[in-house]
Amino acid sequence: MSSTERHTLARKLVSFMRDEIPLAQTMDVNLHGCDEQQFSLAAPLGPNINDKGCAFGGSLVSVMTLNGWGLVELELRMRGLECDLFVGESTVRYLEPVWEGFVSEARLAEGADWVTFFDTLASRGRARIEVTCQVPGIGSKPAATLEARFVAKRRSPDAV
Repeated sequence: MSSTERHTLARKLVSFMRDEIPLAQTMDVNLHGCDEQQFSLAAPLGPNINDKGCAFGGSLVSVMTLNGWGLVELELRMRGLECDLFVGESTVRYLEPVWEGFVSEARLAEGADWVTFFDTLASRGRARIEVTCQVPGIGSKPAATLEARFVAKRRSPDAV
């Protein structure tokens, strides 16, 4: 798939998120970028602000979770696979306040790979994959991180 096709599919996925996940619309989540290694979302500070004037921790974790889910969902859609995709577990770390609109960047965790994920999905009908997300902070230090395991389960052809 070309980078243009990938980007078009990513834009459609973010539109789906905004249409089907009310929180994504409320947080004003938008596509920031994507390539073969990462998928990133942006959110303005306004709808995600807390009482201290910085980004609400719940918004940070929600955008990172949507971002990780989106990374995996995009790969599934690129292959035409219809699956139910869930976050199985996650760990979030808040490292510094975020005082402006922010970006979340998702990529596969070290040691995770698409080949194993899709081979397992084909043979077992379900598979899991580890994803890492971060909200960049000042300098090279992230402001927040999320490590998550996402689980995909193939939908049966007769599922409604």
